[in-house]
Amino acid sequence: MGKALRWLVALVMLVGAVGAGAGGASAAPAAGERTTGERATAEPDIKDRILAIPGMRFVEEKPYAGYRFLVLTYTQPVDHRHPSKGTFEQRFTLLHRSTDRPTVFFTSGYDVNTSPRRSEPTQLVDGNQVSLEYRFFTPSRPNPADWSKLDIWQAASDQHRLFRALKGIYGKRWLATGGSKGGMTATYYRRFYPHDMDGTVAYVAPNDVVDKEDSAYSRFFASVGTPECRSRLNAVQREALVRREEIVARYQKWAQEEGQTFEVIGSADKAYENVVHDLVWAFWQYHLVTECADVPAPTASTDELYTFIDDISGFSAYTDQGLEPYTPYYYQAGTELGAPEFDTPHLDGLLRYPGTYVPRSYVPRDIPMRFRPAAMRDIDSWVRHDARRMLFVYGQNDPWGAEPFRLGKGAQDAYVYTVAGGNHGSNIGQLAADEKAKATAAVQRWAGVEPAARPLAPYDARLDRRDVEREPALRP
Repeated sequence: MGKALRWLVALVMLVGAVGAGAGGASAAPAAGERTTGERATAEPDIKDRILAIPGMRFVEEKPYAGYRFLVLTYTQPVDHRHPSKGTFEQRFTLLHRSTDRPTVFFTSGYDVNTSPRRSEPTQLVDGNQVSLEYRFFTPSRPNPADWSKLDIWQAASDQHRLFRALKGIYGKRWLATGGSKGGMTATYYRRFYPHDMDGTVAYVAPNDVVDKEDSAYSRFFASVGTPECRSRLNAVQREALVRREEIVARYQKWAQEEGQTFEVIGSADKAYENVVHDLVWAFWQYHLVTECADVPAPTASTDELYTFIDDISGFSAYTDQGLEPYTPYYYQAGTELGAPEFDTPHLDGLLRYPGTYVPRSYVPRDIPMRFRPAAMRDIDSWVRHDARRMLFVYGQNDPWGAEPFRLGKGAQDAYVYTVAGGNHGSNIGQLAADEKAKATAAVQRWAGVEPAARPLAPYDARLDRRDVEREPALRP
């Protein structure tokens, strides 16, 4: 049994496409104007209003039709319990529609994309969007970095403080959202500051309540998809380790040519075993049953096998250069979030480094780590008993959904929906028609807009593309 860590996919299906330039939101009023009947009254410039808030710094503005898109930073305490003990600048973006529209507070749980984009809830309610970079992701990292100040409460307090700073300008209702680790982040924010948001929409959010009890993942992999697809994936994963010597030699040559190193993980051989261990998980995270035919047979050439492994898992995932940007995630996985574990009996006798698939293996040794098991138990209990106006969306075939958030008798106006056959890109738009209508109505009701059973903002090909953005690594 080996620990397998997954990084988070940057969910374009949730946050919209990364793009700049003219879009299709032609129905939006001109930025900086409020429409009343046929007359428009000019608002004070939104950039000036934002920059009048103490601690705000302007970085850049990128034009987008129908919006103002600003990149800014906000000065935050390193430790919200002791604000006098240093500060850092936390980056965020603002997609400004109008101050008389609701606002969606988005976070990926990682860094922030500095191009215009729109989450699914933002399109549903035709609102503004504030997107916050998670603390300790570059460049939003204190210097020097006191890693003990990277925890879910401190991150929720970052959101709370920015919300309070902006609420005076954006006075309509607010929703929190995010996908995967961003969905987790939105949930934790609601737990610690339950009265800030009027609703929360969390997509494909894992909920590893007891880190040492992960049998749900083994059950998932024993039943996901079809028996034929499972057998095909297991066979090619095993063959990848059978041909280890040949492929690792090729892997090392690639790393040398690309300037990639393996100091944190220990060696190219150990990195390769991690990459192969991720293979089946990665397939189900990003792909569909219909793509099982693309899985090569165990008799495939080494070239074909090498390409498949790189396409699905990504050889750069466990190099020093692949790990470094996500050190904050691995630190959190090893201190509070937990990491999934599952059985791989088909790999018996082929794994050289069992027991090394843990967060500690991916974080430099000079950063101390200690796991706090009470953190996730507290979150899970609060969601079960105290959730209000919360919506969780999962994909049936997404391994991260094997341990989902569940609602108990104390939850009110809260829902969990699952996309049939869906992967880690599942969203409201992919739900069955009746569930899609109910979920859309709930989000619009929480935002204080007239329910329309459809997105209130016209589709924009640049802002709203729902594809999952693949990266050469796995993370929740």
